[in-house]
Amino acid sequence: MQDLGPLTTALGYHYSNSALLHEALSHRSVGATNYERLEFLGDGFLNFVVAAALYRQHPQLDEGSLSRLRASLVCEATLADIARDLQLSDYLIMGQGELRSGGFKRDSILSDVVESLIGACYLDGGFEPAEKLVLSLFKERLQHLPEAQSLKDAKTQLQEWLQGQNLERPVYAVIDTQGKAHELQFTVTCDVPSHKLQVKATASSRRKAEQTAAADALQKLKAGQSL
Repeated sequence: MQDLGPLTTALGYHYSNSALLHEALSHRSVGATNYERLEFLGDGFLNFVVAAALYRQHPQLDEGSLSRLRASLVCEATLADIARDLQLSDYLIMGQGELRSGGFKRDSILSDVVESLIGACYLDGGFEPAEKLVLSLFKERLQHLPEAQSLKDAKTQLQEWLQGQNLERPVYAVIDTQGKAHELQFTVTCDVPSHKLQVKATASSRRKAEQTAAADALQKLKAGQSL
């Protein structure tokens, strides 16, 4: 088995129970003893610690803003970035099929393992070491947070922009669907009645298409354009 010393050094935590660390790094492709239960535990613990840190750090923010900030931190992309910083791919324990398919590079797996390592740390050392681990992993990101307003999705931003001027809400409609069942492309319109503005967008899901159309519409509105 690979030397895990460099990993525990990077984490800043030494696991007394090596079996727990082994489990935290084991994908389900190697058997029933894998990281999934630890991931479940780590996910809950991570959400709590990040929520508490944001609560203390930003006493002026409301619940919605705090939730958006937490979601931007505790998400697959961010956790996968942390995993790459730790070079976790070098330590994953996987079946040959999963290795051949590139599972050790997959964001979904990398993010799960970060959470499983946190869960294992909690079981191994208790609350304080696990909290210290989370805050260490997220230190830079907690210090350089984006503006909460910028994290609102495009549809929310467009609706709030219109409501702020006492204007009607935008209206979305699917006008075309093309492609095979597993690779559909949705074309939607976003109508802004107050400005006689209609924007079209196409994406692999209705939600993505609506978000793209909303972003385009908001950009045009802010620029004072109309169609």
